[in-house]
Amino acid sequence: MTKAPTPTNAAPKNQAESPVEPLKRAIVGCMRAIAKVPDLEVAFAADRPSLAGHRARLPEPPRKMSARDVAITRGLGDSMALRLACHDPAIHRASQPEGKNARAVFDAVEQARIESLGSRRMTGVAKNLNAMLEDRYHRGNFQEVTDRADAPLEDAVALMVRERLTGERPPESAKKIVDLWRSWVEERAGDDLGRLAQSVDDQRRFAHAVRDLITSLEMGDELGSEKGDDDEEGDDASEGEEQEGASEEADSADATAPEETDASSEESEAGEGESSESESDDMMEDSDLSDARETGEARRVEAPWSNLPPQIDYHAFTTRFDETIKAEELCDVAELDRLRSYLDKQLAHLQGAVGRLANRLQRRLMAQQNRAWDFDLEEGQIDAARLSRVVIDPMHPLSFKMERDTDFRDTIVTLLLDNSGSMRGRPITVAATCADILARTLERCGVKVEILGFTTRAWKGGQSRESWLQAGKPANPGRLNDLRHIIYKAADAPWRRARRNLGLMMREGLLKENIDGEALAWAHGRLIARPEQRKILMMISDGAPVDDSTLSVNAGNYLERHLRHVIEEIETRSPVELLAIGIGHDVTRYYRRAVTIVDAEELAGAMTEKLAELFSEEGARVSSAPTRRPPPRPAAPAPRAAAR
Repeated sequence: MTKAPTPTNAAPKNQAESPVEPLKRAIVGCMRAIAKVPDLEVAFAADRPSLAGHRARLPEPPRKMSARDVAITRGLGDSMALRLACHDPAIHRASQPEGKNARAVFDAVEQARIESLGSRRMTGVAKNLNAMLEDRYHRGNFQEVTDRADAPLEDAVALMVRERLTGERPPESAKKIVDLWRSWVEERAGDDLGRLAQSVDDQRRFAHAVRDLITSLEMGDELGSEKGDDDEEGDDASEGEEQEGASEEADSADATAPEETDASSEESEAGEGESSESESDDMMEDSDLSDARETGEARRVEAPWSNLPPQIDYHAFTTRFDETIKAEELCDVAELDRLRSYLDKQLAHLQGAVGRLANRLQRRLMAQQNRAWDFDLEEGQIDAARLSRVVIDPMHPLSFKMERDTDFRDTIVTLLLDNSGSMRGRPITVAATCADILARTLERCGVKVEILGFTTRAWKGGQSRESWLQAGKPANPGRLNDLRHIIYKAADAPWRRARRNLGLMMREGLLKENIDGEALAWAHGRLIARPEQRKILMMISDGAPVDDSTLSVNAGNYLERHLRHVIEEIETRSPVELLAIGIGHDVTRYYRRAVTIVDAEELAGAMTEKLAELFSEEGARVSSAPTRRPPPRPAAPAPRAAAR
């Protein structure tokens, strides 16, 4: 037996190791063993879990771990490792249906097969996967669904397949999904469900059986043809005809289509069953879920020589149920005080570190506000330091000084905080505290601060989705959820009055889904209306826009396209200075001026440093500008009169 190599990132003997490090090493070793991939790269970050090739990303374990937290993290790792060990992407692509709904069922059932193999062979893996699934459906709030329209069919079928293959009942938080669909599915495809267990170890045979199941579920028209040997021969023949004189454009389209389909299907394998955050083509490896990019989605026509602003097809199905509300209107004063007290206790140990950073920022800002003078001028105020020169030589022309003009105080900073469910826990707590201390610091420096938050009023669409269902489900409905934009602190409100409002972020049930594009446009509109000359907008988020209801009926990158459009408009056509901080998520692909932090506790330093950089740039610009000097005065009696 060879001796295991010593990990290079082991903590020195004189440095205390974080309590989560042994767990991380155990999870990584277990994943590599199950997947049989010794070079599997596993990263831990405050972001959505994902798998792309031999790179896996898991959520950062909390510092104070419970047994449930450990099981959930291990379950996510086991699911990814089993996918690498028991899944062949080529077979999956060859049998994958063409239609969106059929493809969603096919992908979900394949994931159920993969996890069932691990559950049947390893009891510990089965327990971890159960905890992971329970947490997933609990976060999705599926325990409260009452209508099939809100219960995803693919999840119901996958859970029923898992039940047949392992004997495990659906998680408590997902029982209503299965109960709503069970009778309908078993009436049409009960026999097909029973036959799946016969081919669970053979992915190709299992894929054929799942296609039969999809046909029984009345989605046979979405299957398309399987890509087999006959298709390959047909492709060869068509290529020969194209070489003899067919259109080169058709040849190019046939050559590129499989690559796009492969990219889409490979990213669909990285999903964990939640809704997608889609990425651009050059960042597809960071996409998390299956419907990030739909097959056949129309590409926007490039118009590089046009001087017109780019057009965007984004719209809302209805805005009747959107709200912009003050924090104190969402709960009473007594509850706000209680939540604020809870927030203070959570981060009492962080106050000192954040306070020191804030004081450093304040010193830098106040230094730029010190009075500055131009000396040796021909007119202005008498320079007392040069009074002797005037007495000795009244004709000396350069004995005056003038105070420089400073526009530093005429500045406003807007902090826009992501209030989505993925910020729950440590990230939102740190963000609230940092916003609090930063607002207090900037207010002392004479800089006005506005603190805003954005989320949705409900999971899975709310009243907007109900209106869409009552209207007969028209195609391409656009944004399909009720927005909630929260004003924690208005720009003109003093910090002492708005302090308790930040405790609202600790309220259970507030954090839901995030539609970043409209929130950014809303905050920008408020900022543009302000009279200050310099306007700074800071976005603090932990991921791309995600709204299950909207993405389920529109293109997978619908919200992301709109976000990119809004960012481009602000960065290229607006006087507002935009910067972003991503918590565990790379936001540099969206924003020109951005920084990504891995640990939420780094947020305070990132916020103060980025603001300090902005003010330093402004200070350097002002100091480098030529000093305004009055024109020379040819007459000499002026100094004499001043001296008298």
